[in-house]
Amino acid sequence: MNPEAPTVLRCAGRAVARYTTRPDLAADHSPRPYLHPVTTLAGRPVTETVPEDHPHHLGAGVAVPDVAGHNFWGGRTFVRVLGPVELDNHGVQRHDGFKLCDPDGFVEELSWTAGGERLLREHRTVAATALTDTAWALDLTFSLTNVSGRDLSIGSPATNGRPGAAYGGFFWRAPKEATAPVVFGAGTGGTDGSGADGAGTGGSGADGEEAVHGARGDWVALSGEGWTLVFAGATARTREDPWFVRAAEYPGVGSSLAHDGRLPVAAGETFVRRVVTVVADGQLDRDSAAALVRKAVAS
Repeated sequence: MNPEAPTVLRCAGRAVARYTTRPDLAADHSPRPYLHPVTTLAGRPVTETVPEDHPHHLGAGVAVPDVAGHNFWGGRTFVRVLGPVELDNHGVQRHDGFKLCDPDGFVEELSWTAGGERLLREHRTVAATALTDTAWALDLTFSLTNVSGRDLSIGSPATNGRPGAAYGGFFWRAPKEATAPVVFGAGTGGTDGSGADGAGTGGSGADGEEAVHGARGDWVALSGEGWTLVFAGATARTREDPWFVRAAEYPGVGSSLAHDGRLPVAAGETFVRRVVTVVADGQLDRDSAAALVRKAVAS
């Protein structure tokens, strides 16, 4: 397989995603592998890449704005007191190779480098699983190991002085449509991880961007024009990270590795996160979303 060519993910006999390992991007985009386009089983695109509003947003993947002061997110860097500043501090996630690459998933090794130094080694696993005739799940796990030989820490614009901007980790940029997507979160029993399998239940839950953004919950959903995405923390540790949610300004959902403070990563230490995303045709309600999450996380 040519590592320069996009890897195609298939589910239920259909191509549902393309994975670009070595994109040809400017340094200030923090080049990194990403999934785009990701589609529903009916073929509706549910990712966007290099949008005009944020040209460093790259489909679905992993991006972190501050690793020991290096920008692996792209765009400007938020500096305390100064605000967003254009700095020559961008890193690269280098695709080192696949350990496994099947039609329904892959296991990849990556190096996070900046300023000529390898800071982190990543082990990434991605898998596509059919759920129903109209929904499938994208399971993404990333394991990051500090290989710099010294203690590091991960930050965000929020930890650097910009309230409400604790993005960094798993991130999914959805398509911008004429109307902002509907946002809702897990029902009662789900926000504290007390659902039977940690996937939450139906019932009453959080509604709207303001209610879900920055909150800890088993899952959060975006529902647009003929599609719904449901993002679920698939491990107890992943569910401790609050959600980063945008709908009105642009549609995107991610996890917050550094929300209340910087995340320390000692020399040689490894941390792991797993997010499972339900990709569904149509507009799901809370009970339907919860049922699909339970099935996706259990599979």
